[in-house]
Amino acid sequence: MQLTISSISNLPQAARAIIEHAGNNRIFLFYGDMGAGKTTLIKELCKALGTTDNISSPTFSIVNEYHTAKDKIYHFDFYRLKDQTEALDMGYEEYFYAGAWCFIEWPEKIPDLLPEHYSNITIKVLDDGARLVSIENI
Repeated sequence: MQLTISSISNLPQAARAIIEHAGNNRIFLFYGDMGAGKTTLIKELCKALGTTDNISSPTFSIVNEYHTAKDKIYHFDFYRLKDQTEALDMGYEEYFYAGAWCFIEWPEKIPDLLPEHYSNITIKVLDDGARLVSIENI
């Protein structure tokens, strides 16, 4: 599935479409250049899932935890990892396999640790500033 997001005002509708398209997947891998809008889209996905928590990039903490009425959401930013051992040391399995929602920025930093099933989200910035978002369920 592909979506073109031409304005921030289109984000709520796009987030709902992504969640619906993901089906039973609760793990989402986000690919895109720095500044492509990964964190912005994740914030909107969290809102669509019902959290009212303050959502921010976990750049320095590596993982942030948010809550909905019935679920947990984990938001990862692996950009600063030096190697996959750091993810092992933080106990990534407890997050990935807890049945919670997991939004993972920079998954290319942990290629050998990715789960078997997930939704792959790639964001490309178009010439006009719009975002082309590709979603593939694996």
